Amino acid sequence: MKYLIVGLGNIGPEYDGTRHNIGFRVLDALSKASNTAFEDRRYGFVAHMRVKNAELVLLKPSTYMNLSGNAVRYWLLQEKIPVENMLVVVDDLSLPLGTIRLRQGGGDGGHNGLKHIAQILGGQGYNRLRFGIGSDFPQGYQVDFVLSKFTPEEEQIVDEKALTACEAIKAFALSGMQFAMCNYNNK
Repeated sequence: MKYLIVGLGNIGPEYDGTRHNIGFRVLDALSKASNTAFEDRRYGFVAHMRVKNAELVLLKPSTYMNLSGNAVRYWLLQEKIPVENMLVVVDDLSLPLGTIRLRQGGGDGGHNGLKHIAQILGGQGYNRLRFGIGSDFPQGYQVDFVLSKFTPEEEQIVDEKALTACEAIKAFALSGMQFAMCNYNNK
């Protein structure tokens, strides 16, 4: 079986290490753990890896967050992967820092990357792994917060939970979304 694992984020050095790029960070951790490297390809940076009998196509879109759906559509078609075999890793303001929540379908929660993917795919019926980035910001400063970097104390939590997210991604590919949700939500 083949799976598309999409990590949402923005390209460019000004976005490296920001909360909004947690999807890129999780995929970087997954790639590093499997000794694979990303290649600059059409609409994104792509790596291929195997987990037992599953082939994972890792995608970090280069289309910027608000146009993520373009990269997703292209790579689903290019690799001939059905939407149900896709998992999108995304930052989530409504979850405490480091909380992982896997979900089949659902709303976009105001996230422009998820909104564009739904618009391009024609619906919200795709899998996602939401990674909590916290919400410790004054009213009206949401954009500044998601584009800020983690504190040194938060970095430790993020590093640890990124590895947990990697395990959840592998569980999704090997045992299905239901198994992954039961074993990794609220961890």
